[in-house]
Amino acid sequence: MEMNDVTNFLHTAARSVGAEVTSPWFYLQLGFVLAAAGVAFAVGAAIRSRIDMTTLATRWPAPVQLLMQTLADRTATAVFAVLMTLARGVMLHSTWPSRSYLLSVAANLAFAWLIIRLATSFIRNDFTVRLVSLSAWIVAALSILGQLEPVIDALDSVSVVLGGLRLTPLLLIKLGVLLILALWLSVIASNFIESRITRSGDLTPSLQVLLVKMIRLALMVFAVAVVMSAVGINLSALAIFSGAAGVGIGFGLQKIVANFISGIILLADKSVKPGDLVTIGDSSGRISAMKTRYISVAAGDGREFLIPNEDLVTQKVTNWTYTDNNTLVKVNFGTNYEADPRLVCKLAIEIAAAAPRALKGKPPNCILTEFAEAGMKFSLTFWIADPDGMDNVKSEVMLALWEAFKRESIQVPYPVREIRVRGGALPVETVIEASG
Repeated sequence: MEMNDVTNFLHTAARSVGAEVTSPWFYLQLGFVLAAAGVAFAVGAAIRSRIDMTTLATRWPAPVQLLMQTLADRTATAVFAVLMTLARGVMLHSTWPSRSYLLSVAANLAFAWLIIRLATSFIRNDFTVRLVSLSAWIVAALSILGQLEPVIDALDSVSVVLGGLRLTPLLLIKLGVLLILALWLSVIASNFIESRITRSGDLTPSLQVLLVKMIRLALMVFAVAVVMSAVGINLSALAIFSGAAGVGIGFGLQKIVANFISGIILLADKSVKPGDLVTIGDSSGRISAMKTRYISVAAGDGREFLIPNEDLVTQKVTNWTYTDNNTLVKVNFGTNYEADPRLVCKLAIEIAAAAPRALKGKPPNCILTEFAEAGMKFSLTFWIADPDGMDNVKSEVMLALWEAFKRESIQVPYPVREIRVRGGALPVETVIEASG
């Protein structure tokens, strides 16, 4: 369609609209439309206020409940469509069909909107529902008005040729719609496959995540390739963009690609996996999820650290549960020189062995590590089966040590400062002593 054809089309449409508006039958139909809209709004409000569809459809299946809820919300549209159909029938029996054209258009538009909203009621995302509903209704409205073909021809008449690729507004619209549909279907398929893989007991958690990621990526690439082939885009025609555009995109996606590859490496070498207790820099917690770009580490206090996969490959990572969950707990403490060091070690070993979470197969050990200025220093070590709550176990053992020291009259050294003033004036000498 050339520019002159578009101009002639617009002139013809304008003359048709002008002739329709000047007819007295137009205003009669418009009055019917406004009256029906008012009645439909009142009836819809009354039905919604008196009928609780949520309670009424409690025992129905979830899809039926959703459908009935949508129908209840669109009662005004249904009533308006019925009233327009009745008014259209009355006008057909009373006068020429051309004098009820506006009523026919209003009824068809209302029925189209009602059917579209019922069909999209199963989509959970509100934004997607609005986008799909509005797009489908615009296409239906153009078809009802008989303008769909001219609009398609107009969108296909304007084009930009890049290399061997001819881009038109119609091609871009088709590409966008089909891409959204194909990616949505690929997400549904990948979620279904993921649910099957996660229920498999023969696969390790790392292998499950790796398979899910590879399948999801393959489905997305396949969906894009199928859509581009369906709209008539030859992939070889895009080679012109592989130069400067590829370099620019490469720099922009450098970190994303690095994190993606690092994620695959982590899943392949199984250095970390979901459920591991790790320490990365200042962040510690359980790995709750491994995503394409990052891992999620739950700290246990409500916080979750999102750590890029690249950091786990390039930085030092402490995995408390890499080979097994057994964890060594170390408690450092001190006593004064009046205490018997052998008795102190015996008490510490007995207290550690009596801890509820201490492993019985690995006996505790206590050694004298240093004769310090303030007293003797000891190191108590014992094993627990799981690193979770290690600080709590350590605190319980230290409290039990304090009670045992009190009972045996063993004192813990602490610094005592005495200030002596000579001659009643400065200088002041500070003497630090150890007292038990």
